[in-house]
Amino acid sequence: MDDVFKDCKQRMQKALDTLKKDFSKLRTGRASTTLVEDIVVDYYNTPTPLNQLASISIPDSRTITIQPWDRNSFSDVEKAIMKSDLGLNPINDGKVIRISIPPLTEERRKDLVKVAKKNTEDAKIAIRNVRRDENETLKKRKNEKSITEDDQHKGQEKIQELTDSFTAKADELLADKEKEIMEI
Repeated sequence: MDDVFKDCKQRMQKALDTLKKDFSKLRTGRASTTLVEDIVVDYYNTPTPLNQLASISIPDSRTITIQPWDRNSFSDVEKAIMKSDLGLNPINDGKVIRISIPPLTEERRKDLVKVAKKNTEDAKIAIRNVRRDENETLKKRKNEKSITEDDQHKGQEKIQELTDSFTAKADELLADKEKEIMEI
């Protein structure tokens, strides 16, 4: 039984970790390396994440600088940033690529909140899928007679408690992110 709960907890935590990673990519008006590090650049016809091609830094709260290690990749990096759905305009001075993060409009903030809510709902769906899988595992074990029916019911109750706990954590993350996005 303990291994079922341990597996359940780990898988639900992975869903929350994915949600946190998705949230880190949502632009809140402040510069962050996570905004651009996973942008895929077509580097010599090979899709490569930006953080493997260049050093990314934040000189101030509204600027991201990208310094590709290969001088020939500047235009590829620029194109990849422009193609991304971030709505950022890179400025190439030949030595570094600068991205200025503009302040968010009210409409853009509301769009970002919608995206955050969708990400949260996806995480909750993943958590509920874990619950379903683990309940199935308990049912199989009961049918194999390795646990009793009482153990199965207790296990399902504990799994439901874990589900409720992780769902509440996802809602807390959403509330924090929503507050951060709407902050002017």
